[in-house]
Amino acid sequence: MEIQSIGVIGAGQMGNGIAHVMAVAGYDVVMTDISQEALDAAVARIGKNLGRQVSKGTLSAADQAAALARIRTTLETAEVAQTDLVIEAATEREEIKQKIFDALLPHLKPNTILTSNTSSISITRLASRTDRPEKFMGFHFMNPVPVMQLVELIRGIATDKDTYDACLGVVERLGKTAASAEDFPAFIVNRILMPMINEAVYTLYEGVGNVTSIDKAMKLGTNHPMGPLELADFIGLDTCLAIMNVLHDGLADTKYRPCPLLTKYVEAGWLGRKTKRGFYDYRGETPVPTR
Repeated sequence: MEIQSIGVIGAGQMGNGIAHVMAVAGYDVVMTDISQEALDAAVARIGKNLGRQVSKGTLSAADQAAALARIRTTLETAEVAQTDLVIEAATEREEIKQKIFDALLPHLKPNTILTSNTSSISITRLASRTDRPEKFMGFHFMNPVPVMQLVELIRGIATDKDTYDACLGVVERLGKTAASAEDFPAFIVNRILMPMINEAVYTLYEGVGNVTSIDKAMKLGTNHPMGPLELADFIGLDTCLAIMNVLHDGLADTKYRPCPLLTKYVEAGWLGRKTKRGFYDYRGETPVPTR
């Protein structure tokens, strides 16, 4: 199946990044969210990020204008369902994702491929609620989407070869690299990354080091570009906690138990950069550690 149009559900950090790279690659994009304000903000962010590429010389002004012209926004689920490939990029909560797919089903074209940008949830289980489990798979982009080169492709138990090949073709057209992952909790990247972040939070919780020393140790001692607590704030502490819960529940191993301090921060609404407070306070000119 030749993919020509892309539907993106969710206009947040991941959704607008996916819409951005798809439009630059020449796909017609239909993006939806729960409010027009969210969609307008996403288009403005995409325009700003495209402009940054133009200023760096990696994109021409004509290509910027063409990419923006390929992106259409709508509040109607039915319009997104009429695309060739739908990418769900909503919050990392399974019940919300299931409701989105339930709403799409009556409006889908027969050959439309359904995918989820989930970073941890079972693809097989999401697919089982649809009318096309063979045309359903995980399509996990890394954040920030325009910058990161990797895309995890995750097949559910019923995903057929044509669906996988079609999604692989999209990744290649984007100029990115695919990694094929089996449908186990958190797949490859987050199966490795999130326990490291969780252990960093335990290190803070137990008083082994403070926020600054933990991040400095990992940046200078292991050559990581960001410290684990800084990275957790960038990802979103609610997302980190959700993934750790999926790992803990799905693998039934105490080594994946979320740190109580991570849970406390999420309960406080300190979710990282998006709420201006997490392991760092971002309300001033420069981030300040909160512990």
